[in-house]
Amino acid sequence: MLYDIQSDKWREECGVFGIFASQENVALSTYWGLYALQHRGQESAGIAVTDGNVMDVQRGMGLVNEVFRHNLPDMPARIAIGHVRYSTTGSSLLRNTQPLLVNYSGGQISLAHNGNLTNAHEMREDLEQKGSVFQTSIDSEVIVNLIARSTKQTVEEKIIDSLASVHGAYCLVIMTETKLIGVRDPHGFRPLCLGRLGEGWVLASESCALDTVGAEFVRDIEPGEMVIIDDSGVVSRRFAETDRRAGCVFEYIYFARPDSVIDGQSVYQARFSMGRTLARESGFKADIVISVPDSGTTAALGYSHESGIPFAEGLMKNRYIGRTFIQPEQKKRDMGVRIKLNAVASVVKGKSIVMVDDSIVRGTTSGKIVRMLKDAGATAVHMCVSSPPIGFPCYYGIDTSARKELIASYKQVEEIRQFIGADSLHYLSLEGLHASIGHVPQKTLCNACFNCDYPAQTPCDGDCANNKFLFEPKVSK
Repeated sequence: MLYDIQSDKWREECGVFGIFASQENVALSTYWGLYALQHRGQESAGIAVTDGNVMDVQRGMGLVNEVFRHNLPDMPARIAIGHVRYSTTGSSLLRNTQPLLVNYSGGQISLAHNGNLTNAHEMREDLEQKGSVFQTSIDSEVIVNLIARSTKQTVEEKIIDSLASVHGAYCLVIMTETKLIGVRDPHGFRPLCLGRLGEGWVLASESCALDTVGAEFVRDIEPGEMVIIDDSGVVSRRFAETDRRAGCVFEYIYFARPDSVIDGQSVYQARFSMGRTLARESGFKADIVISVPDSGTTAALGYSHESGIPFAEGLMKNRYIGRTFIQPEQKKRDMGVRIKLNAVASVVKGKSIVMVDDSIVRGTTSGKIVRMLKDAGATAVHMCVSSPPIGFPCYYGIDTSARKELIASYKQVEEIRQFIGADSLHYLSLEGLHASIGHVPQKTLCNACFNCDYPAQTPCDGDCANNKFLFEPKVSK
């Protein structure tokens, strides 16, 4: 079993990107788009392209620059889609990388998926009983099989027909030989936006990827909307309605890049406001404010601005460590945190500190950081968290723990403070969180990880709940 030294953070499943353009090197543009979305997935990357007749795909394990270090797909192409992955269903294996590319009676189709299907287990069992063969252990392949089996006439109708059977979270970019298609699930759990690049068009999980490739942001894809891009331009189709929009609130707290804008809300401004609200709610006084870099930095700056306490870099992050996984012995775990973060003794020694982070999941890493700061001479560590306590698992595209592993599910705030060894601990209130995300109405966000109010179907309570390896081959003993 491998242990992620940042295991106290939730992990997003992936980022998707697509481009339809005649005057661009679409493979290279996709490469840069995925580079901008690297924070959304670091396990694998892939790019699929088409010249209008045939498709080619290149995928591999690792970061974007590792997978495409030596070459990109070199086919002259007009359309490309790309994917970066962090697994929530299926092991981190080459066969589970995306985009998926399949041949079926209607030609070829390639698909990249961000999210998690909550009824994938029963759908896959049903498809297997009908003769479908699966090459991967990811839920995304269920959608591909449904599209291939649909009896509808056009690819758009096949996709809509297929999505009527699935539940949960999905943002899709789909490529045929002549079309680029973007889809956002009826609840809008995961973000997807549309940009203009010269005479072409771009789809991306976040607006920061549009900026990177020089595309102009046009708009967000609406929940329950499909956009079809071909030589005639962009056509929008509403394929489903919902009585509850539910964008993931953690996009604003942690997942998205600070320079992105999602559903009209600047991520940076939301996090800065969270920090200001933390300062007002907690009332903590100290000599300096520091962050747990990088995810807590913007909120820490907001705390400093509101409180008047100077911001300082009390923790230094090793940004060259990449995707570091180590064995789970306790001594090695402690060393793993020190490899990733180190206290700046000259900054923290003899100082009382307000330390800002975005969340506490298990509490183990937070405790190690508090101890590290005190070992470096900090006189007191007051911890502020720019989200409410996480007490419930996510089923919509986050690699979450089982509920029993979430520290806030069985400990009160004071017990958590004692566990991590902080002198004080304050979580941002749910009301304060939503006031900070002022451009997005509270009723249109999913808060289930805080209050168990799940807006859509969740998996069964048996083996298929919180089991990312559900579709792995069973090894006989």
